[in-house]
Amino acid sequence: MTDALRDGRYVIVGSLGEGTQGHTFDGVDKREGRAVAIKRFDVRTAKTWKDAELAERETRVLQSLSHPKLPKYRDHFEQDGALYLVMDKIEGESLAMLQKRGAVLSEEDVVRLLRDAADVLDYLHRRAPAVIHRDLKPGNVIRRPDGSFAFVDFGAVRDKLRPGGGSTVVGTFGYMAPEQFQGRALPASDVYSIGATALSMLTGRQPEDLPHKGLAIDVRAALRGRASGRLVDMLVAMVDPDPDRRPARIEPMLAKLRAPDARRRPSAPGPARVTDARDFGENLGARFAQFVRHAEEYEERARDYERRAESGGPGARGWMRGAEGWRKGARKWRAAAERHALELAREADRKARRRARKEARRADRTFRRPAHGRRRLPWPIALMFVLGLTAAIVAVALGMNVIAPAALRLVSLFFPPREAKTFTAASEAVRQAGEAAIDRMDGARRRLLRGAIANPRSDENGDPHEAAGAPERVRVEGAAGGTKVRVALRDGAEGSPADDEDDAANAGEARR
Repeated sequence: MTDALRDGRYVIVGSLGEGTQGHTFDGVDKREGRAVAIKRFDVRTAKTWKDAELAERETRVLQSLSHPKLPKYRDHFEQDGALYLVMDKIEGESLAMLQKRGAVLSEEDVVRLLRDAADVLDYLHRRAPAVIHRDLKPGNVIRRPDGSFAFVDFGAVRDKLRPGGGSTVVGTFGYMAPEQFQGRALPASDVYSIGATALSMLTGRQPEDLPHKGLAIDVRAALRGRASGRLVDMLVAMVDPDPDRRPARIEPMLAKLRAPDARRRPSAPGPARVTDARDFGENLGARFAQFVRHAEEYEERARDYERRAESGGPGARGWMRGAEGWRKGARKWRAAAERHALELAREADRKARRRARKEARRADRTFRRPAHGRRRLPWPIALMFVLGLTAAIVAVALGMNVIAPAALRLVSLFFPPREAKTFTAASEAVRQAGEAAIDRMDGARRRLLRGAIANPRSDENGDPHEAAGAPERVRVEGAAGGTKVRVALRDGAEGSPADDEDDAANAGEARR
């Protein structure tokens, strides 16, 4: 086969993949100057007339579609006994290629996949008649440089309803819904295929290799510890082998996935613990590593495209545009990592401040109880509170002054110096917040400590108000220059002789 097609307008520069319905090539439209994907179906090697019908159907269906997450039709023609379909090339990497490299998707990426699939399937299934893809699988899903997903290869599409049956069995084992083995294809069949694809990308295993219960995939056993309960429930419904029970749309399930969980209740407030800082470090490490891994993958793809562009040839411009797209995606992943780290730092700061305020208010209420005529907290219990606050101070100091700042500074090593300054500033902000929290808790601890030390004296003297440090007497003195307030000192302290003379003089003036 020649590298030039349609009188030299299209030039083939590489191979993108091969399937049962034809071979797809990487090409360039020299007239428009854009990268294209060229799918070739050799009529002479077709085993049955049905294969040729599927190729013509793909062209017809793709020509009628217009959606940002689907390939855009450009041209079709026949040359040298083969049918050619030309469409815009979707930059990115198929999920099947990710699987070959041993990569899996995070829960966040899978939810993004489900959201994009819901958008595309609603568009296809609401057409008249409905368009059923019938072969959704990792090889037909492209992850773009910006993290979104596109869906390709409509070689197995069904676009006509046949009330009398007779539909051909088309699909890929493991990703096909059970009803497709009977020649039936429904909107719910595509939902099953997307659910199986999501499971495969979460676990890194093919659907047929996952645990089963009867004919159904045991989703809970396959995803134990890998996904949230709500996502597990959603995938259980999507891969239900009974099409009558399986949802025909993904969007309603996504709405439930996004809804707040009313069953969750806030945990009871307690003393500040280092677990917050530990969670901070674990969350930061896991999410940040994921973001950086994506950025590095995109940068590697960009370098690969740049190397191909440097080799020259008619497709050099297309390769360079592809490299720019991958670079742009890498920058977005880096920015996402930075935003995530800063948000975690702010959240750790807010938690530390809230807990410090709660501890201070609790200690302040305990210290002020005698002023309202209630019995002072027994000194052994007060000492227990003091020890608890001391442990909390140590925990906050370790978490906010050591662990969190160290994690942020470690993160900054993965960024250029200009961006690293942001993480350094966040580290300093977390440290200052920790110091503020420690100061508040230390003040509360000192007040409790004074109360605990004063309690034995109050028990012996029988006067809790006096032990609490209440002044012995207060005198208001009138004078020509204004009003003076004198507070007598505790513990037998006395004023100076000059003060006593002033008192005597004032007393004489009062009698007169």
